[in-house]
Amino acid sequence: MESFYKNTKTRCILALVCCALWGSAFPCVKTGYEWFHIEDAPSQVLFAGYRFFLAGIFTFLISCILEKRMIVMKSSSAPYIFAQGILQTTIQYICFYIGLAHTTGAKGSVINASNAFFSILVAHFLLKSEKVTWKKGIGCLIGFAGVIVINLAPGAWGSGFSLKGEGLVLLCAFAYGASSVTLKLISAREEPTTITAYQLLFGGTALIIIGLAAGGSVYGFTGKSTLLLIYMALLSTAAFTLWAELIKYNPVGKVAIFGFSIPVFGVVLSAIFLHENIWTMQNLAALVLVSIGIFVVNIPEKNWFHLNDSDIKAEG
Repeated sequence: MESFYKNTKTRCILALVCCALWGSAFPCVKTGYEWFHIEDAPSQVLFAGYRFFLAGIFTFLISCILEKRMIVMKSSSAPYIFAQGILQTTIQYICFYIGLAHTTGAKGSVINASNAFFSILVAHFLLKSEKVTWKKGIGCLIGFAGVIVINLAPGAWGSGFSLKGEGLVLLCAFAYGASSVTLKLISAREEPTTITAYQLLFGGTALIIIGLAAGGSVYGFTGKSTLLLIYMALLSTAAFTLWAELIKYNPVGKVAIFGFSIPVFGVVLSAIFLHENIWTMQNLAALVLVSIGIFVVNIPEKNWFHLNDSDIKAEG
């Protein structure tokens, strides 16, 4: 399996599949709010809990079927996987679901793309082999410039920057970026499918408890709304499982390069399904800056100035 996930073509295809699935989540969440009559923050958190707990069940069942055994995590791994679930699912998606309710799907997808830059910065402090270089620093600046551009002034994408909207989406991006690094740190403890299943179950359960305790409710279950919820759970199952496999067998940077496609998928799908107006110079400039920033961060060091051999090796 290691050689399969390390293969360049395989890594490209699977990473793009993950990004396409995550990009589709933006219009799905916005549509879900309408179909399930979700208007307040507790209900948004509860909705997220249903999705990710269901995703955890799907991941667990599929893993058991594929491996022909009951997947059980070691007791020594439980604290680490529980913490991963709180960071990667609970904290990230409280911020995501509440924040996305107060901004557009297209704008949220661009801001959320900054998770790639946060992962670079967190990796600098937690992973000895992935230090910030001049190339990475410049790439981060370009990418963050895109996030700033999208919030400069009122326009077709909303009314600037608000803490409960764009601010929470940005915090979500930080949680996601950090969780990619912590996932790398614990990936040797269990199989990626085991980590994914249990972290989703832990994180989803916490979301449900928080949502119910705060008075949230989700109703309006019909055939199409139920299918939407199932699709959202399955996209999480597929994306998180594949991403965990890629992160385990590859340097974080070599996987994060494909993050540039998430805002592309998110923006295009939001335009198609939510009929959002995205065709302005400001919006397109922000999208281009974020995409260029993520690409620059991840181009091989040997193609950037003439760094020494130790720098090139440190990149992976």
